[in-house]
Amino acid sequence: KQWYQRRVAITAGHGIGFKRRAPRAIKELRKFAEKTMGTPDVRIDTRLNKHVWHKGVKNVPFRVRVRLARKRNEDEDSVHKLYTLVTVVEGVTSFKGLQTQNVDNE
Repeated sequence: KQWYQRRVAITAGHGIGFKRRAPRAIKELRKFAEKTMGTPDVRIDTRLNKHVWHKGVKNVPFRVRVRLARKRNEDEDSVHKLYTLVTVVEGVTSFKGLQTQNVDNE
């Protein structure tokens, strides 16, 4: 697989108990990134974590635009050669008509 980035809109939170919504959204983001990028090592950026939690545990944003970047692992001791970094894309006003974009290194 190539080294590339993807921009994707994620939806989560329906049918989940109130006190589990934000942790479940983070788990779903992690699961989606692992499945999409094919790396078991997934790292969530702190800004994305704050974006998911900024309205509390119950009021998770309905949609989040994220950037998935597959990167080479610099840690010598790690079992996995690659990891996926999940970051939030700021400034998305509308989610209408968005599609997944493959982005070369920016």
